[in-house]
Amino acid sequence: MLGLKYIKNSPTTYLFKYQNGSLKNKGVGLSFFYYAPITTLVSISIGSEDVPFIFEETSSDFQTITIQGQVSYKITDVHKIAKLMDFAIDSNTQKHISHDPQKLPQKVINQVQVITNKAVAKLPLADVLISVEEIAKEVYQAIPNSAELNSLGIEILSFSLLAIRPNPETSRALEAEARENLLKKADEAIYSRRNASVEQERAIKENELNTEIAVENKKREIQEAQMEAKKAIQAQKHKLKESKMNSKIIIEEKNSKLVDLAMVNAKKESDAKAYALEVLMKSLENVDTKTIQAITSSGMSPDQLIAQSFQDLANSSQKIGQLNITPDLLKELLNKDK
Repeated sequence: MLGLKYIKNSPTTYLFKYQNGSLKNKGVGLSFFYYAPITTLVSISIGSEDVPFIFEETSSDFQTITIQGQVSYKITDVHKIAKLMDFAIDSNTQKHISHDPQKLPQKVINQVQVITNKAVAKLPLADVLISVEEIAKEVYQAIPNSAELNSLGIEILSFSLLAIRPNPETSRALEAEARENLLKKADEAIYSRRNASVEQERAIKENELNTEIAVENKKREIQEAQMEAKKAIQAQKHKLKESKMNSKIIIEEKNSKLVDLAMVNAKKESDAKAYALEVLMKSLENVDTKTIQAITSSGMSPDQLIAQSFQDLANSSQKIGQLNITPDLLKELLNKDK
C-alpha cells in the first residue's frame, strides 16, 4: 500500500506517534507500521552522550587559558525536551527534520562553559593551572543547579577536565619562571647542603674540642684526686709521726721521772752508805790499823792475800834492801791468771 511504512527503534530511543495531531502511541524501542501521510513521529535518543569540548576562558589576573575536557549527559525527561526542541523525523526518510538534535550537545557545552567560567574567573593563572581536579569537582557539583539543563530534562552523568593550558607566550614565561625557581631551589639546595656540611664539620670540631676539654677535666680531676690522696697520706703520716712523737714524749717524760726517781733513790742509798761508813769510821777511830787489816783480810782468797802482800811490799819498798821471788811462786800466780 502506498504510504504505508514500518519503523523499528532501539531500546535507547523514545518515540512519539501522532496521527492527525493526536498522540496515538509512545514508548521506548517501539516497532510498528504507520501511514506516512497522516503520521508525525518524534524520535528522542535517551542514551548517554559523550561530548568533548575545548574553549577559552580568562583567569582573575586576565590571562587567557584553554580548557579541554569532556561531558557525558542523557535525556531523562523526554516530555520537557520535546516541548522545547524539535525532534520530529520525516515520515518517509525517518530522519530528523530540524537541526535541534545537533544543537543539543552545544547547548550542554554552553551551560558547562558558563559554570566553568565562574570557577576559573575567581582564580589567578598559577592557581588555575594547579587546581584542575578542584575546578572539575566544583563545576560537576554546580551543574545540577543549572536552570536551563533542568528545563530541558537533561542529567549530567560525568564531567572531566583533561587539560588547562595558557597561551604559548604565557606558557613560555611560566616555563622560564618555573625554570628560574627550579634553579633557585637547586642553588638553595646546594647552599643548604654546603651549610649542612659546614654545620656538621663545626659540630664535629665542637665535639672534638668538648672531648679534649672533657679529657683535660678528667685529667685534672685525676690529678686533684691523686693530690688529695697524697695529701691524705701525708696527713696520716703526720698524724702517725705526731702520735709517735707524743708517745716518745710520754716515754721520755716517764724516763725523766724514772731517772729523777733513780737519782733520789741513789742519793738515798749513797746517803745510807755514807751514814753507815761514817758510823763505821767512827767506830774504827780508836782501832789499830793492823787490826783493821786483819779484819779485812779475813775471808779473802789466797790470791787476794798475795796481792795485798805485794801491795804492802810496794808501800815499804824504801825499807827493803833486796827481795827474792822464787820462780815457783810466779809460775803458780801465772797459772791462776789463766
